[in-house]
Amino acid sequence: MSNSIEDDSFSKPVGRWSVYCYGVGHMLNDITSACWFTYLLLFLTEIGLSSRDAAIVMLSGQIADGLATIFFGELIDRFGHFKIWHGAGAILVAVSFSSVFGGCIPCKLLSSFSAIVETVSYSTFAAIFNVGWAATQVSHMSMVSCITLNSTSRVVLASCRNAFTMVANLSLYGIAFIVFEVIRAETRADIENQYRWIAYLSIFIGCCFVGVFYLGTKEPRSKTGIHGDIHARISWTYWFLKILYYQVAIVYMLTRLVLNVSQAYLAFYVIDDLQMAQSSKALVPAIIYICSFVVSILLQEIAWKEQRLKAYYTAGGILWIFCGVAIILLPRRMSLFVYAISIFIGIANALMTVTAVSMQNVLIDQDLNGCAFVCGSLSFLDKISCGLTLFVLQSFHSSSPIVAGNYSTGNFSITRYGLGLVPAFCSLVGVAVTWTMELRIPSYKPLTETLLE
Repeated sequence: MSNSIEDDSFSKPVGRWSVYCYGVGHMLNDITSACWFTYLLLFLTEIGLSSRDAAIVMLSGQIADGLATIFFGELIDRFGHFKIWHGAGAILVAVSFSSVFGGCIPCKLLSSFSAIVETVSYSTFAAIFNVGWAATQVSHMSMVSCITLNSTSRVVLASCRNAFTMVANLSLYGIAFIVFEVIRAETRADIENQYRWIAYLSIFIGCCFVGVFYLGTKEPRSKTGIHGDIHARISWTYWFLKILYYQVAIVYMLTRLVLNVSQAYLAFYVIDDLQMAQSSKALVPAIIYICSFVVSILLQEIAWKEQRLKAYYTAGGILWIFCGVAIILLPRRMSLFVYAISIFIGIANALMTVTAVSMQNVLIDQDLNGCAFVCGSLSFLDKISCGLTLFVLQSFHSSSPIVAGNYSTGNFSITRYGLGLVPAFCSLVGVAVTWTMELRIPSYKPLTETLLE
């Protein structure tokens, strides 16, 4: 009798307040991640590091993140306590992130600003930051499957999380716009001061929202199965024998590549290729995330079925393919069209992200005691693939900035190809893999109340 009551409570829609409190729990990670992918390579090259050294710093952080996700996924599946892992990661992120953008501390202590010392210093703090980031990410993502068994409510939680990801990104770009306008960068010290303030303010805003998450979110009981099987831990091989696991992993990895690679090269594109004003490296990303935020909010009210998940992901992928072509061909004299392109990129990002995360939750279904491993292993693929892709692109960028002739008054650069071609190709492959899936979304009795009430 108690088991049936528990099953029914898990199948009910999640309340509006619970959805919002869960959604803000990743804000610190999101705002620091936005800064990481948008400005790290730009910051490091502006203070004098070579493109290859900047890529090494990025890669060290991505590798640390990827390995940590597997480690934390296993520990969370073994011991539970999502909020403890989340809190420990948040503390590590808050403490270490300011050192990533706060200037080379070991260089000052050693009175040496050689390229080797700077690269090692930034790589070390990047690795520490990403270990904390991984603990928070895996614990927060895997909570969705343990909060509710209702497939539509899981999409609502993922969509709300994605919506607040957009809020975090918009907050970052608002901060960056103000800082870039107020603090003029004429020397290396000025540049470091700009990004230091961006880091400090980002950490403060993120920590405020994390506090709301802790006050409003209860610890899920992940170790009690829906049929009362206590501590029923799922082996890794259980997932490796599922074809759907590999399909979802590929789609999730490609979706994250689309988001992260485009975010990393957007600032380079508008400044170097299109030669727009400095404020555009905050304005263009802001437009993308405003559009993503609106779409994410709208997606919360949709009842999800297999064909609908596939159709919405496909729509996002096709939009990105057209945007990629436009980015490659856009001449410098028509640079203002990048604002129109950014609108469609924002819509595509939201469609692909919400549906990809929802596919991950369909994979987990009711196998709650393996959810952290799934989230961790998929994130591992995401981090390693992204780090290697950016490293390769930066290596080419370092050795040969211009790879082809002209189109009107603009050049075809590695930045242009990295921003246009890579996400478009990943979108195409992701759409193809999506339509090979068999997504079995469980049916629950019709809902008699609004999902978010």
